[in-house]
Amino acid sequence: MTTHDPALFAGGLSAKLATRSRHVCGFLGAGTSKACGLPDVATLQARIKARLQGDELAAFIRITSTRNLEQALSRLRRIQAVVEAGDVVDGLTGSQAKDLDTVICRLIITELTTDQVNLDPVRNLAAWVARADYVKPIELFTVNYDSLLEQALESQGVPYFDGFVGSLRARFRTDMVEATSGDTDAWLPSFYARLWKLHGSVNWTWDTDAPIDQVVRLGSAIPAGELAAIFPSDAKYEESRRMPFVVLQDRMRRALNEPETLFLVSGYSWADDHLNELIFDAVARRPRSEVVAFCYAEIPPSLADKALKTPNLQVITQKEAIIGGIRAPWSRPESTTTLPADVWNDDQCHLGDFAQLATFLARSSSAPEASTQLTDAGGSNGS
Repeated sequence: MTTHDPALFAGGLSAKLATRSRHVCGFLGAGTSKACGLPDVATLQARIKARLQGDELAAFIRITSTRNLEQALSRLRRIQAVVEAGDVVDGLTGSQAKDLDTVICRLIITELTTDQVNLDPVRNLAAWVARADYVKPIELFTVNYDSLLEQALESQGVPYFDGFVGSLRARFRTDMVEATSGDTDAWLPSFYARLWKLHGSVNWTWDTDAPIDQVVRLGSAIPAGELAAIFPSDAKYEESRRMPFVVLQDRMRRALNEPETLFLVSGYSWADDHLNELIFDAVARRPRSEVVAFCYAEIPPSLADKALKTPNLQVITQKEAIIGGIRAPWSRPESTTTLPADVWNDDQCHLGDFAQLATFLARSSSAPEASTQLTDAGGSNGS
């Protein structure tokens, strides 16, 4: 039967990471923060429900009966945007929807700013970024609201740009996000990593004093009573097409469409159809670019269906992989002692676990001489 060789895959991935001309990006979902001890979206929703009382609890149960937490926030913001005084939608007036939104955001910030976290996984990721010497800057995209990546990058002394300029009440600079290497007035050097938070952050809030509502990044978590700019609704998109969320998603689209891009995905549930479409469209139109999706558990059906038809979309799990359009289990290496535990242990490939992938990346190098003995990451055996 056909199997995939974990040693061949890991060696090929190392070789690709060692190519300085590559455009290397990471896309990080809630599983990466969960590896550090923070709750995923489902756990976060349960904890918020446990903290609410009375009418707020009843409204939260009602609005999340057919929605997850992020969809519920989007719904509350639509209600605020369209409901006129005195009208009621989903049992809420516009002011009640705003109050519940504020309470939920405050609870999210409380849950995500705890000190009880293990930063080792993100520090390993940052250690890799710190040593990277690519011609183009590393770009890290995330849908997480927490500040773990910022903490990790700063702990490793990595200079990075997140789209905002300033410290205490930083303003978003669309021109610098959209800049290319030819834009000398707005382009930052390649040794600056790019950190793009697609769904906002616990220290983003709305500046309502501006002529048009704008998002600003504060020097700390937002104060009580202010709305966090996290998981924006489409109502906000309609207010200004150039708000950070739209600009950052466009940055992801353009990053995916750069030639020779290596796009590593970890901890992502593949539940956001819009972001999925950006990725799937890019691998279909850019056959020389590659997306490698690392899954902690089973492969989501939509991802499996696309990977089986798109050879440059690879999917890696503990027990199986889809490589070159072929779905097959891993073969047991002839000598398991030659593979580090983050690649192979207990008859499983562990790179689907973000903590193990980060350890693997921490050992990686962008120096060409580090990969001369490695082969391509195809990885199929006929056995």
